[in-house]
Amino acid sequence: MRGSLLGEIVAMAIATLRTQKMRSALTILGVVIGITAIVGMTSLIRGFDESLRDSIRELGPDTITIMQFGLSSFMAGADFNELLKRPTLTPADARAIERRAAESIARVVLTLGEAGGPRGPTRTRVHYNGERTAPTTIIGTDYDYPEAFHIDIEQGRFFTDGEVSHRRRVVVIGQGPSDALFPNIDPIGKTVRITNQPYTVIGVMGPRPGVGGFNADQDNFVLIPHTAYQKQFGLRVAQMRRGRFIALNITAVPRDGVAQEDALRDVERVMRIRHGLRLDEPNDFDMLTQDAALRLWDRVSGATFLALVAISSIALLVGGIGVMAIMTISVKERTREIGTRKAIGARRREILWQFLLEAAFLTGIGGVLGIGLGSAIGLGIHLATGFPVSLPWWSFALGIGFSALVGIVFGIFPAVRASSLDPIEALRYE
Repeated sequence: MRGSLLGEIVAMAIATLRTQKMRSALTILGVVIGITAIVGMTSLIRGFDESLRDSIRELGPDTITIMQFGLSSFMAGADFNELLKRPTLTPADARAIERRAAESIARVVLTLGEAGGPRGPTRTRVHYNGERTAPTTIIGTDYDYPEAFHIDIEQGRFFTDGEVSHRRRVVVIGQGPSDALFPNIDPIGKTVRITNQPYTVIGVMGPRPGVGGFNADQDNFVLIPHTAYQKQFGLRVAQMRRGRFIALNITAVPRDGVAQEDALRDVERVMRIRHGLRLDEPNDFDMLTQDAALRLWDRVSGATFLALVAISSIALLVGGIGVMAIMTISVKERTREIGTRKAIGARRREILWQFLLEAAFLTGIGGVLGIGLGSAIGLGIHLATGFPVSLPWWSFALGIGFSALVGIVFGIFPAVRASSLDPIEALRYE
């Protein structure tokens, strides 16, 4: 197509937009809504996706987490009541992995009360000199928790192996309790009370990454030796029938140079022997790795993105039908104009391209407006709530491409109709 003709078509489209403002606005409204939904939701989903992936990677590339049941079982369609019948994990399971898989596993860390179970994590208030925290998660764990979970000690130190084995009442507090109880003083050496039991503060943890970038109260926790935790709270396995038991998770870190598959196989072997499972029986526990967690999230985010595309496509379909209807009316109103253009030598192809590009131009404007509005919505939510957003360049290209494609696809029928008009009959049209 000649450049002069393309410029003429664009000029005619702009003239149509100016003279038929209401009609043009109705033409592009559905496109604006669809593109706004695509760009806005894509920015939020992409931002959450990137932030959550960063949080999952904090676990470490080779770390193995063993739990009674987790997200992988639910994703596989397991029945919750059947999962509750699984045997609970115990500290003896952790010690067995430590002994029997020592060739492949360098470190085994157990955590009590952090998550899981029908009642959720163990939560209570921490008191100091008349001040108290909000309900705080109480976690019992091992001395090498910071190394396994890549968390820094901001002040003081972590408890030692000896303090764990001797059930010392020492505590390392998170940022939340530190800010609530010790806003202007050094917490190290102070005595706090956890359900009326005194604990000496020996350290303050650095901030933990929030899942998906959210401030989900992730720093509102305290860490105590798991032996002290068991002495104070117990495991409560016997009370499981009443829906109360303490969740215990085991984290195993492979030795340097050991393949994750080998470490997984050794851990699985030890746990199956511990639980007396036959060869034909499935595991009655879950094992989670970083790769598995990312694969699970890929399934969830992929389904979410497809749902977004489906919902946005409805708005684009409505917009496309509007384009077809209004462009058909435009062809009818401009019948004499088409006849005149053909009479002075315009070819059928040129008339076809005129109306196709005019439709694409109108919907392209809708795409640009939708991109601006969708970006503004995403950034506004980020500024108001801290929700992570991501605005990659390809989302803009996708928005403009979709909008132009809608104009071309739904503009074909009126464009073909216009190009097929007989010039003599068109000139006679009143």
